[in-house]
Amino acid sequence: MTLTTLKHLLAAGVLAATLSPAMADAPVDHPAIKRPYKLVPSADLVYSIKAKQRGISLSGESVSNWRVGEGKYSLLAETKAALFGKILEQRSEGTVDDYGLAPAQFVEKRFRKDAVTTTFKRDSKTIVFGEGDESYPLKGGEQDRNSAVWQLASVARAAPEKFVPGSEWAFFVAGAHDAEPWVFKVVKQETVATGEGLVEAVHLVKAPPPDKKGQQVDLWLAPSLEWYPVKVTFADADGGDYVEQTLQKIVRK
Repeated sequence: MTLTTLKHLLAAGVLAATLSPAMADAPVDHPAIKRPYKLVPSADLVYSIKAKQRGISLSGESVSNWRVGEGKYSLLAETKAALFGKILEQRSEGTVDDYGLAPAQFVEKRFRKDAVTTTFKRDSKTIVFGEGDESYPLKGGEQDRNSAVWQLASVARAAPEKFVPGSEWAFFVAGAHDAEPWVFKVVKQETVATGEGLVEAVHLVKAPPPDKKGQQVDLWLAPSLEWYPVKVTFADADGGDYVEQTLQKIVRK
């Protein structure tokens, strides 16, 4: 058994009805959309992990340490799997600007691999990667795979009335090796069973681009819990392998 698919899914980040165009962001190749935001309060969030890889069930735990204040933010997410220990560590840190979260650096450390760093160079307005020569321009509002969900939640806190079924929210998101647009689409409100009890949450979907065979990310944000992400699932395009991450505890800071 290998953990290749599991590690790939966990690294993505993490995370329908019709709607009039005025209520949705229009997807573009490099979204740079300035929206009102209200930052999610600092907290430690503990999640249980369930996964199926090539018919084999796996379990584990993920902890996200989210901190924001004095014009800065940081996010550390660590995932541990039974029998293997820590299989993924992701760090995102930066400042807060007119667009919201403004990452300075994203570091990803996978199981038995060296850490890889993505740098958002504000002086030269470019995103560069520790591996490879590719770079992307900084236009405003760009996120990394760790910060994207928290930026989305912060936008939702500022304008909850706009997160209606069919609305779309586009961001330009950098990973460890490249960057691409992510478009989250609101599906509907659903009840999610968590360690904090039954919670009403807004279900959003990030589907892979039409021309790519990526994974689908389903994300549930809970308005009654400061719009914290209470559940995230990652599913392969073929519908077989998946990873499910469910909130068990919130420790507010």
